[in-house]
Amino acid sequence: MIASFLKRIGLTLSLNDPQWGRGSNNPKDDKKSPDTPPDLDQVWKDLNQRIARLLGGKDGGNGGDGNGFSPDPASARFGVGAIAVVFAFVWLVSGVFIVQEGQTAVITTFGKYSHVTGAGMNWRWPYPVQHHEIVNVSQVRTVEVGYRKSVKLKEARESLMLTDDENIVDIQFAVQYKLKSAAEWLYNNRELGNSRDQDEMIRQVAETAIREIVGKSKMDFVLYEGREKVALDTSALMQQILDRYNAGVLVTNVTMQGVQPPEQVQTAFDDAVKAGQDKERQKNEGQAYANEVIPKAKGEASRLLQEAEGYKSRVVANAEGNASRFKQVLSEYQKAPAVTRDRMYLETMQQIFSSTGKLMLDTKAGSNMLYLPLDKMLQTQDPATKPVAPVAPPATEQIPTVEMRYSKDGRSRDSRDSRDRETR
Repeated sequence: MIASFLKRIGLTLSLNDPQWGRGSNNPKDDKKSPDTPPDLDQVWKDLNQRIARLLGGKDGGNGGDGNGFSPDPASARFGVGAIAVVFAFVWLVSGVFIVQEGQTAVITTFGKYSHVTGAGMNWRWPYPVQHHEIVNVSQVRTVEVGYRKSVKLKEARESLMLTDDENIVDIQFAVQYKLKSAAEWLYNNRELGNSRDQDEMIRQVAETAIREIVGKSKMDFVLYEGREKVALDTSALMQQILDRYNAGVLVTNVTMQGVQPPEQVQTAFDDAVKAGQDKERQKNEGQAYANEVIPKAKGEASRLLQEAEGYKSRVVANAEGNASRFKQVLSEYQKAPAVTRDRMYLETMQQIFSSTGKLMLDTKAGSNMLYLPLDKMLQTQDPATKPVAPVAPPATEQIPTVEMRYSKDGRSRDSRDSRDRETR
């Protein structure tokens, strides 16, 4: 805009002008050497003359300056004011800037923090009064700890850590974060305007947090079942430290890339892990065998106990029944001893004869020797006509036995009883 205005008034202040440094068109100035610098008075007069012509000024005749132009002071002041206005407008317009969506502009006044602006078209006082810096607050930033770009490119100084049981583990993880305050991010952490210091600060905070978490945990917990918990605890502790520093950072995720023992002891550790797995396997097998045998043994013991209880109950019940029946028989015997004794005798003989074979002999034949063809009798006997063995009465209905006792003369008690009955 300024260049176009100067071109309109015909003033060219450029070293590429072929007439620059060679004076004006006045013949009197042609005598000057081409190497002679331009006359400032003549430049000023030419400028006033052109401004006056542009603003409608009139010539003052052929005066002493040789060109017949007499500048008007009021017109000159108006022209200078117009130029100043143009310069001021351009200066103010230079304070307009645009902030994209997801970004924030931080405004400083003479180098001191003033305020922040959101997305859209914004304006600030131009340089050197105010300055702005645009920060992307929606971007997810990543910092690697223990490696750089790839887990194969390890940083042993960062990755090796000591656990609570005095073992060393090698951990590589990545931290993802976003900015929640652009002003705090710019002015509370960065030194000398170097953004690498901010990333290094995040890396140091992450390393400090995970070393504290790992230092309170066992090695097996960190390597196996506790990896997720270690990541969550590290994220929470990092957020606490960053909030204490007013870093303007929001930790979104901590991802474990690799957790393993140091490479120098990897083989020995694998052997120890395999031995531990064998131990667990054998313990599981033993537990499975115990789970199979113990219930069977308990069931068998319970069955034996129940059978013993049943046998006890049966024997006691039989004994009580027999005792009760004996008491009833005794009571009846006391009422009628002879009748009761005869009935018992008959019942016993009936039971004996019903289950034995019978052979009738004629004792009046006068033979002193008897021949009994028992083998033929057994062969000719029809199996269908075999006497069926009597069913044993229940334990509660046992038939009382009759005790056969012989006297000194060889006679049984029954024969005496029979004679007694005959005499009666």
